[in-house]
Parts: sequence; structure tokens; C-alpha cells
Amino acid sequence: MEMINNPILKGFNPDPVICNKGEDYYIATSTFEWFPGVRIFHSTDFQEWNLVAQPLNRVSQLDMNGIPDSGGVWAPCLTYSDGLFWLVYSNVKSVDSPWKSGDNFLVTAENIEGPWSEPIKLKFGGFDPSLFHDESGKKFITYRQWGPRHHSNPHNNIIIQEYFHNEQRLSTDRKVIFGGTERKLTEAPHLYKVDDFYYLLVAEGGTLYEHAVTVLRSKSVFGPFELHPDETILTTIDSPEAPLQKAGHGSMIKTHSNEWYMVFLVGRPIADTIKIQNNKISGYCPLGRETAIDKIEWRNGWPYVVGGSHTKLQIEAPIFTQLSANKSAHKTEPLSEVFIDNFDKDSLNPEWQTLRVPFCTKMGALTNTKSHLRLFGQEPLVSQFPQSTVGHRWKHFDFDAKTKVSFSPNNEQQNAGIACYYNTKNWVYCFVELDESLGTRCLRIIQVDRGEATYYFYEQPIKIPDSVSYISLKVSVCGSALMFEYSFDDVTWQGIEVVFDAWKLSDDYVKGKGFFTGAFVCLHCSDQSCEGVFADFHHFEYVPHL
Repeated sequence: MEMINNPILKGFNPDPVICNKGEDYYIATSTFEWFPGVRIFHSTDFQEWNLVAQPLNRVSQLDMNGIPDSGGVWAPCLTYSDGLFWLVYSNVKSVDSPWKSGDNFLVTAENIEGPWSEPIKLKFGGFDPSLFHDESGKKFITYRQWGPRHHSNPHNNIIIQEYFHNEQRLSTDRKVIFGGTERKLTEAPHLYKVDDFYYLLVAEGGTLYEHAVTVLRSKSVFGPFELHPDETILTTIDSPEAPLQKAGHGSMIKTHSNEWYMVFLVGRPIADTIKIQNNKISGYCPLGRETAIDKIEWRNGWPYVVGGSHTKLQIEAPIFTQLSANKSAHKTEPLSEVFIDNFDKDSLNPEWQTLRVPFCTKMGALTNTKSHLRLFGQEPLVSQFPQSTVGHRWKHFDFDAKTKVSFSPNNEQQNAGIACYYNTKNWVYCFVELDESLGTRCLRIIQVDRGEATYYFYEQPIKIPDSVSYISLKVSVCGSALMFEYSFDDVTWQGIEVVFDAWKLSDDYVKGKGFFTGAFVCLHCSDQSCEGVFADFHHFEYVPHL
């Protein structure tokens, strides 16, 4: 029996939604402030998933300049119907205010790789929009409503409106089809028609350790909906020992082999940060919210997770999965999780993402003849406006990431290097800059921890010899610890004897109303003097300790 290992999408890949076109299956995930918006993965066996599209790749589709941390693209919904792929998504512009706000859009494409259309704005006040194609030919949008309500009567309402695509508009009739259970924080609605019933899946309990998937059904798309006998079909609230926590935000699919599966988000806390008190777990998940999968069975007209409502590290693969010996061998090859970029292509590798704005000539260039990524100095890491920052997700608890940079700053307002980044208020940055009083380049580190900065190697800087053209920089993450190393000849490495807390780059540490991303390794160049300085990065390697 073939088995699927969870999570199927490692690192920051939350809010999954699954659909298919024949025997090809696709999962779309949220990207928040990272550009391009939405990541779409493809599989034919539910085991190997490859990134095939990032559809929101133009500012006309996704304008995130200046948006707050964890704003941007929330919970997309990807469907296939009428010969088209349909993608609805939110662009959230306010996170910390008394209530959140933003806009919602629809784009379509004939092929998953694109081109994707210009957006249609969907006029409603809410988030987590989902598009349902009814067998009658009608289309409906469901979403979680938001707006100014007193805290004693919070918004938990799931709304449905008919969508008229030929007119590119929603019906003015809005109907509440579910007001949530006592878990509250009801969101992420998805509708399905199975036999005589419409089934409504929602997430409840908040996207932390109390997360859950709640199920309802009705004979009408407008309700009334009755709750599942167990209310929830997936949660880890009563399984503090489970290695996959925070389970919720589910999306179901019927396969071409007539089996049912559900994808959902999970979080993996670092083992040495886990605490269990009164059967409740806490811990830190710097990899962010990841995507897992489980099998669904039907009993008495209701869906249930096979083997129980807890999460599992391995689940049974669909019966259509037929792996050749060669493919199986390739799957277990450790190097498959290594990422090496020599910057020798005409475009940026899709594993990289940028913050809020697309990679463009103001940000950088790929210098093909020298195999370099050139980054032009822009805003610093604390800015919500255009930075020259390219990021690669942490996908493992233990890894090394290294690069080699050539950088000749003219003043102390210019720097370039490697950073471990969560958001504008939480990061650690090892960089090259000019010490004007010494008249030489130096290596230094800044940590920003919940907005408070700590400076390292300013009194006793690490001087860079004038003869050195390239400075090699490495970050090593080992569980809850994070350390930097450097080399002036790319052979002999010198450790920097400061240990940082890797676990702090997590949703669980960052406090506030809505922080939902994960840790990245970033290459960065900033220039607050606006003199046009640039840094050349020769290569990048991400090597997990497997």
C-alpha cells in the first residue's frame, strides 16, 4: 500500500484549496504580503506536488504597495468549471485596526500556467471568498462577513450571494447561511454538492491550536443547514501529542477513482519549545502554516476523516497511484529538498518571492554573463514599501543557507547581506556595510525583535580586508537556534559567536491581530541615501540537514 507523508507542502503554504481537471490535481495556497500572489501546485498522485503557477503576477491584479504585515492575499479559492480555472482571492489592506478591511477579486484562465485575466472586483465586505459552481449552472460566492461590530456580537456569519459572470456582478440579495458554533471565528467556507445534499465546510476556532473543520449540510444551497453529528471532523485541540497541530481550513475533493480526500493547514512546533499543560499544547512554528492531506469516508450521508479526527504523519494514497521504481527512488533522494540557484537563468526562480511588489528593474537584475543576482538598494527591512528583498521559505527545522556577495558601499546608509525574516518587526540580518570612521567595510548584525532593535559588532566590528571582493555568508538553523558564519575566501569559515532564537520567527511569538506567514531566508540590499548602490549575489544554496 502506497502512503503519503504529511505535510505535503512544507514551509509557509497555508489555507489550501484543492481542485482537479481530469486526472490533474491542483492546490492553491495563500501568500499574504509576498509577491507573486497565490502559489498553485500540481500533482497526479497526491504525493509529489510541484509549483506550476503563481497567477497574480501583475500589479493590476494585486496592488500591495504599503500594505501591513500579513495583509495581502488571504485564502484563495481555485476551481475548474466551464473550461476555465477560476481563482477568487482577497487583498487585505488593514490588519491592526478594530476590524480588518480589503477587496475581493476574481481572475480566470484557460490553462493553469496562464495567462490569467485582469481581475473582476467582487463587491462585498468580507474575506475568504469561495466560488461554487452548482449543477444547475448557477454560481455562488460564499464568504465570511466583516465590519464594525461590538466585541460582544462579533462577525461569525457566513454569507452567500449568487454571482452572474456574464454581467460580472453579485446579486444584491445576501443571505446568512451559518452563524458559527461556540468555537466562533468562523471562516473559510466551501460548498459541495453530494447526492441530495449541499455540504458546507468552514474553519472555526481561529488558526492556532484550537483550529477545526466544521461541517454542515442542507437540501438547499440557501439552507437551513444542520450541523454534522460530531460538529467538527478535524481538530487537534484534544491531541496535544500530535506532531501536526493547528489543523483546520479544509477543502475536499472527489478523485477520478471515486475516493474523497481533504487538504488542510497544519503547524509543526519545534520539539524543544513544546509545553503541554492541562491537556493543552503551546509551541513555536517558524515554518509557518503548512499543507497536509487526509482521506475522507462517508457514513450515513456525512463525511468523516478516516481513522479519526486527529492528524496523521502518513495516510493511505489513492488507489490510482502507481509509482514506478524509478519514481520511488527519486522521491527518497535527500538532494531533492536541496535548493541551489546560480542565478544563470533569464528570470528569477519561482521559489523566490519578493515583498509586496514584483521583481523589477528598480529592484534588481539577473546578469546572465556573470551568473549574478544584482539587487539595487531600496527601502530597509523595516519598510512596508518597495524593498530589494528576495526570500526563500524555511522548509525544515535544520538547514544551512549560504550566499556570496560583492558589495562596495559608499556610506553608512547602505548595506547588503543575508537575513532571516518573518515580517518588518521581526528579523535577524547579517550584512556588509561601510564604517566611515574606520574607512573600511565591516560585517555586522542587527536583530529586530517585536520592533526593538539590538546591534551587534558595532563597538568591535568584523573588518573586511580591502583585497576581498566576495564575502561568503552562511546562516545555520538548528531547531530553536540560529547562527551566522562568514568566509573571506569561501573555504575557511569563521563562526559568529552569537546565538539567536529561531523560534521567534513564528506566528506564535509575533503578537498582534493577525500574523499568518512564516520564516524566510532573504537576500537584501538597502540604500537610504538613494545613491543607486547595488550588491551582486553570486549564488544561493539551501541545504537541509536530513
